[in-house]
Amino acid sequence: FTVEQSKELSKLLNAGALPVSIKLVEERTVGATLGIESVAKSVRAGLVGLGMVMLFMVLAYGKLGLIADIGLIIFGILTLALYKLIPVVLTLPGIAGFLLSVGMAVDSNILIFERFKEEKLRRPIADALEVSFGRAWDSIRDANIATLVTAFILANPLDFSFLHTSGPVRGFAITLALGIGISLFTGLIVSRNLLRVFVREKK
Repeated sequence: FTVEQSKELSKLLNAGALPVSIKLVEERTVGATLGIESVAKSVRAGLVGLGMVMLFMVLAYGKLGLIADIGLIIFGILTLALYKLIPVVLTLPGIAGFLLSVGMAVDSNILIFERFKEEKLRRPIADALEVSFGRAWDSIRDANIATLVTAFILANPLDFSFLHTSGPVRGFAITLALGIGISLFTGLIVSRNLLRVFVREKK
């Protein structure tokens, strides 16, 4: 606030003041341990959710799902390593951004696997794999670009006044954007090469 705005606000508050006394009804002190407990529970919930996603991939896609799970584990290790390197403080919104990026990482694998199911009926498995990655790329690219644009707007790096500038929102956006970048790497490079090895061994 400027001095003039502060004076105007003070006049408005005084003009609306009622001649009543304030009575203290309840007083609480919120300690840091509550925040630590919330983060610990969120991490536990995230691990349970990650385990359920990995189980779903195995049940739905068999050996292909197992390869996706390996890629997902590598995704998690790389993401946490990057958080330590930058460094990134994991708050509740930051954890939410990380978990959402996990969903995006699995989403790319699902698109590739569903395309692979169709392509392997028409051509050899090795060729079907390469065609699947090529044809699924358009959908993966568009989905991730849309998410990155949203993360950029939420992070508001240029400090536009008409956009949100709060720390928790920016933390969510940063962890989401980092997760999307790493998920593209693990989905299109790590998982692809693991699938190539799997196809080669199957021959």
